[in-house]
Amino acid sequence: MKRSAIIFLHAGYWILYLLLLSIFVLFLEAGGVKIVSQTHEKMLGFIKVMCSMTLLPTLTAFYIFYSFLFDRFLSKKKIVALCIAAVITILLSSLIGILGLSVLLQGKIGINSEVKVVLTMLLFMSVLSLIHGTIALVMKGFITWYGDIKIKEELQRKNFETELALVKSQLNPHFLFNTINNIDVLIEKDATKASAYLNKLSDIMRFMLYETKTENIPLQKELTYIEKYIDLQKIRTANANFVQYAAEGNSDKWMIAPMLFIPFIENAFKHSLFRETEKAWIHIDISLRDDNLCMKVANSYHPVKDLDKLPGIGLANVRKRLELSYPGRHQLDIRPGNDIFEVHLKLSLHAKDPLRNSR
Repeated sequence: MKRSAIIFLHAGYWILYLLLLSIFVLFLEAGGVKIVSQTHEKMLGFIKVMCSMTLLPTLTAFYIFYSFLFDRFLSKKKIVALCIAAVITILLSSLIGILGLSVLLQGKIGINSEVKVVLTMLLFMSVLSLIHGTIALVMKGFITWYGDIKIKEELQRKNFETELALVKSQLNPHFLFNTINNIDVLIEKDATKASAYLNKLSDIMRFMLYETKTENIPLQKELTYIEKYIDLQKIRTANANFVQYAAEGNSDKWMIAPMLFIPFIENAFKHSLFRETEKAWIHIDISLRDDNLCMKVANSYHPVKDLDKLPGIGLANVRKRLELSYPGRHQLDIRPGNDIFEVHLKLSLHAKDPLRNSR
């Protein structure tokens, strides 16, 4: 939520509170209590008393609850600690109100005052502090909830833009034409194998166009897509050992952000030179142990100027997507060397990611 909107919300709340106090005074007038008709000096004294009893403790309690107790305890679900801190805050706010009232009345409210009077005022201020403190927690919770919605919308928008960029990157003329031409040549040699590759190309296009529109997809589908993509890339080379791909672990129960790995894999194919010779190689390893998913992509490499660019989508955007989808739950390490380019990505899958919780 914008800062101006938050300021407006706070200002509106206190204006409404002052309006309610004014209505309360009018009710007292209607009941025969002469307030408005009093002398200027008595009216000013009444305003001082009202401010000390109704504004000073409520302002103190409201902003301690709002600024400190929510973030320190409620957001972390420390309910017992919240209750203890709330009682201390309410008592402190009430004592501040009593102290302010004593100062304004020039010490008439103090140690020598009747205990019953002091306790009554203390109880009244405590109730007000409790009410305003509770409202402060509700208001802060609403602002936080609204902020989370905006973050989620931003995440969805970024994911959508990223997926579109990835689709455009993959559905470029070079990729399609090369794959189709290779399949066309393969038809004369092995029609059955050519048909299988054509089906894989169709599956890849269907996956990118129709199955990547959600925030998360089954991890198994992502791995199947990667496998088919690698198979299509392998048609372009006679080097049987050009690509080595391995995926380990039980991927059936987990969800993952779609097309998260493919920019790094595509980058490996782009920069792995001399693919027709034994010098060219690409190693892709994906492993899943418990809730830790690790991917390593390494390839033979010849340094180029644009190290910070991945095909179709910038490395900065990939990092941004990881930060949005897996905040505090990912580690990305890119190591460009003289003749080897390595990418190490580690994801800590969260309880909300499993397939069983996504329905």
